[in-house]
Amino acid sequence: MSTPDAAATPAPTRTRAAAMPEPTSGAPRRWGSLGPVGLVLAGGVSVQFGGALAVSLMPRAGALGVVALRLLVAAVVLLLICRPRLRGHSRTDWGTVIVFGITMAAMNGLFYQSVARIPLGPAVTLEVLGPLALSVLTSRRLVNVVWAGLALAGVFLLGGGGFGSLDPIGVAFALAAGAMWAAYIVFSARTGRRFPQADGLALAMAVGAVLFLPLGIAESGTKLLDPVTLGLGAAVAILSSVLPYTLELLALRRMPAPTFAILMSLEPAVAGVAGFLVLDQALSTAQAVAIALVIAASMGAVRTQVGRKGRAARSD
Repeated sequence: MSTPDAAATPAPTRTRAAAMPEPTSGAPRRWGSLGPVGLVLAGGVSVQFGGALAVSLMPRAGALGVVALRLLVAAVVLLLICRPRLRGHSRTDWGTVIVFGITMAAMNGLFYQSVARIPLGPAVTLEVLGPLALSVLTSRRLVNVVWAGLALAGVFLLGGGGFGSLDPIGVAFALAAGAMWAAYIVFSARTGRRFPQADGLALAMAVGAVLFLPLGIAESGTKLLDPVTLGLGAAVAILSSVLPYTLELLALRRMPAPTFAILMSLEPAVAGVAGFLVLDQALSTAQAVAIALVIAASMGAVRTQVGRKGRAARSD
């Protein structure tokens, strides 16, 4: 199975499918009939519309409550599917998966705090700067200064020259979530190398759920037990975690990882559409141009990485 090597060439993607298990021979063929590009786009649409649903759920359960429900349901589903072994792992293995779980919980918590304050499209655009910065810094190529400058121009335009149109606290949460996204990429790769199939991902999700559940209970209390809230929270978990992981895994079996990363760079645009359709969050012309600049910077950074790897392979 071809998967992204996040440690070697970090790209603007969560590498969500990096540690997922191989589907069995009975995997639904109707998903495969979409084609690899269709699978990735379907996964991206699922993630962002799941995020939009999460925003609509926040008045009922609060941002922390929504994160707790998402992590808990996703952890239960993944643990039931993967049934990871708890024995036979070293202390370093457990340390890696625990840090991965903490990073995952922090990334989700910070992002949901952001979308509680600013529109979904701008929030995802700011968040994607984390993995973009990781990709630029690790490549150490002068051309990536251009991509970094293009992304900064997009961010400057997004903030109207000073983020006067966006809640600065929401902006700070989105940028912090981006930093956690970059860390997520690194520890996702490390966990995938230490645990078979999706065992590490399932265990890390469980760690994140255990850490976040007290915060969700403290904020929302018995509201989390409301049947409607539980149902919507489960839908968020399926749309934002379980379904995209599966779709992206199927795509990665038939698509080069760099192409996957480039397609994942389109998430800010999908988030903008989801915010408009589900939450009635219309983007201004300046915000739409800003998102386009950040997407272009992400794609450029990924393509630079691909070109460097291709030349290195030919010279061997």
